[in-house]
Amino acid sequence: MGNLFDEVERVASARRGAVAFDCMDGRVFTFTNLLANVGAYSAALTACGVRPGDRVTVQLEKSIEGVWLYLAVLRNGAIYMPLNSGYTDAEIEYFVTDAEPSLIVVEPSRRAAVAALASKAGVRATVATISELETQGRTCAAVAAVSRADGDVAAILYTSGTTGRSKGAMISHCNLASNARTLVEAWGFTSDDVLVHALPIYHVHGLFVALHCALLSGASTRFLPRFEIGNVLDALAGATAFMGVPTYYTRLLGVSNFPAPDISLRLWISGSAPLLSETFAEFELRTGSTILERYGMTEAGMITSNPLRGPRLAGTVGKALPGVIARVRREDGSLASVGEPGVLEISGPNVFKGYWCNEEKTRASFTDDGFFITGDVVTLSEAGVVSIVGRQNDLIISGGLNVYPKEIEEQIDALAGVGESAVIGIPHPDFGEGVVAVVDRSEESLTEADVLRPLRERLAGFKVPKRVIFVDSLPRNTMGKVQKKLLRDTYRALFEAPR
Repeated sequence: MGNLFDEVERVASARRGAVAFDCMDGRVFTFTNLLANVGAYSAALTACGVRPGDRVTVQLEKSIEGVWLYLAVLRNGAIYMPLNSGYTDAEIEYFVTDAEPSLIVVEPSRRAAVAALASKAGVRATVATISELETQGRTCAAVAAVSRADGDVAAILYTSGTTGRSKGAMISHCNLASNARTLVEAWGFTSDDVLVHALPIYHVHGLFVALHCALLSGASTRFLPRFEIGNVLDALAGATAFMGVPTYYTRLLGVSNFPAPDISLRLWISGSAPLLSETFAEFELRTGSTILERYGMTEAGMITSNPLRGPRLAGTVGKALPGVIARVRREDGSLASVGEPGVLEISGPNVFKGYWCNEEKTRASFTDDGFFITGDVVTLSEAGVVSIVGRQNDLIISGGLNVYPKEIEEQIDALAGVGESAVIGIPHPDFGEGVVAVVDRSEESLTEADVLRPLRERLAGFKVPKRVIFVDSLPRNTMGKVQKKLLRDTYRALFEAPR
């Protein structure tokens, strides 16, 4: 299977003058343009000293140049490491220290700060902007693509757990290519498709799922910098496919004239967070189309999907994709019965290699017979349809982005006047889950603003709680553990509109 870019290059060479990306701002790129731009960035990477296996850390706002850079990293046999564009210096320092990249690509406004923190951490990395690489690429001699084996690491995506420290999931070229091929087939993508891309490209959904489906099928992509309702509605006219998080769908339904007569897509896909049954039903009523919900995670790409043809059931994420084996286990390790909740375990060519420089966590994440323990609690129907019940840990998914409570709690607990905090996710009409901090304060004068102000300086915006609730004490079980389920039940209606 080799380097994933080999597959992209094969399709691009066949499609040549066809439109690969339309940025909806006057810039249109053919597949021939794609190969030329990726080749230039590839030469710039080589000039920066990036070698096969080196990590390239990228923190950029979404742009088409970011796509060229991603593909160039794969072409050079290096390892692509995207970071959320909202991460602060304090957050980035850990990732850079852990991964020890040879190149860090950032926005011009971040260049000095990131160079300083890399130097402080003792990481000998070149720090560059995307425009510097683009300029350099125009003057550098062309370089050959690097051949890579199936098992070689193509990307490292950082994902956390409730214990706090982020873990770098190592995604191989085989993981990417096998999952992409499977999704192109499962979702019926062809060169006739026009995909609207409004997702960020620093995580699996936008970077791998959306881009790879279009690139490996030779489809055209309408590439938007972000989800803005007006621009998305314009892009949807005449398109055939759209991928989004549940928040996107609630915002589309919030527009009274949606859908316009010129919007008639064959495929609406939702993922990264649970889709409410009410949203599913209202969308079908309004458009005559049913949303295709699927399920995946950083460590395995896409795992299950509702069918392209056939009934799609609200509240379910479909069957395991071809090549993926799914099973459900009880807490005692025995296999769960049909319809009985348990932890989902999977195996297949999509499952990652392990966590970067963390053999202990890697071993703990796999069973003795090689199945990855997802940590998600599901039920499996007799027909093999998966329904997500909950999560073993307290992961919050807000607007399609993972939020890990422990990281936020540590920041809150360090504030003067705080006894202890518990961060939970509460149903939110727009974001799926809203981040809420429940705080046992030691000083009555402490206010919500006192808590939020320092958090905004230390954390990305999507992690900052939408509300802070003060309590006399946090509920605990007999072992002294905070009962987060009780807190979630207590404040479940916090974001509901008043009746």
